[in-house]
Amino acid sequence: MELLDRNGLTEREFLAQYRAGDYERPSVATDMVIFTVMDTEENNYRKLPEKELRLLLIQRGGHPYLGKWALPGGFVRPTETTEQAARRELQEETGVDNVYLEQLYTFSEPGRDPRTWVMSCSYMALIDSSKVQVEAGDDADHAAWFQVTYRLLRESKELLDNGYIKTLQYELKLVCGDISLVAVVERTMKSTDTAYTTEYRIVSNEGLAFDHAKIIACAIERMRGKVEYTDIALHLMPKLFTLTELQQVYEVILDRELLKAAFRRKVTHLVEETDHYTENAGHRPSRLYRRSWEGL
Repeated sequence: MELLDRNGLTEREFLAQYRAGDYERPSVATDMVIFTVMDTEENNYRKLPEKELRLLLIQRGGHPYLGKWALPGGFVRPTETTEQAARRELQEETGVDNVYLEQLYTFSEPGRDPRTWVMSCSYMALIDSSKVQVEAGDDADHAAWFQVTYRLLRESKELLDNGYIKTLQYELKLVCGDISLVAVVERTMKSTDTAYTTEYRIVSNEGLAFDHAKIIACAIERMRGKVEYTDIALHLMPKLFTLTELQQVYEVILDRELLKAAFRRKVTHLVEETDHYTENAGHRPSRLYRRSWEGL
């Protein structure tokens, strides 16, 4: 016997008379925070090039935020999941797939998009820069890799009877040639006996579209947190690399220098030696390493 609801309807009868248009529905988008690490130009061939953390942005070719820079992304199609949409956007913008992809957060604050009610399911991707081919999408004029810095400006802490509220303000700076985009993002963490919450707020913003400064801040903090206890940094590396190159990648993610001996102890289980060496003129050959699957 079929179950009846409070109105005496079977499930088939309920679905036959259900009208989705009776309820206001949001549009759903994916926004991609795509990171890579690139070498800086070095004029002294005897000196190893420094590395920079880079983020892919597109310059919007239409309203809203015409001419402003934004994260690559788009609306989720009715036939795909948010992850499938993210992978599609990633392939369209960079020409690569089968790379590290992680869901960050769903940004759903009312008014975040002036067109309509739009929720963004954001994703973070990490790419080896040697595999990247950047092309601007249909709604963009240009696509470019921006150097990223994200540094603490100030912090405060307020004690509560049953916990605390901690507020951190960061400066997010994105630079590509003579283009400089700057935002200040505030992160507020409230911890009590029974709950813990984190909220992001854009204090100031110059040149970034929508609420993308918040999404970028969230991605950087996620990456910095995970690099301390996972192998996430290896997704930014080529197949073969030196330990010095790997340390440089850790340092640009964390935005601080690391002690060589301590770093090598930390990553010893993540990598394994190969029989290959660097062949750079002017440098003493260095052993090349690769990811170790046994240590994970």
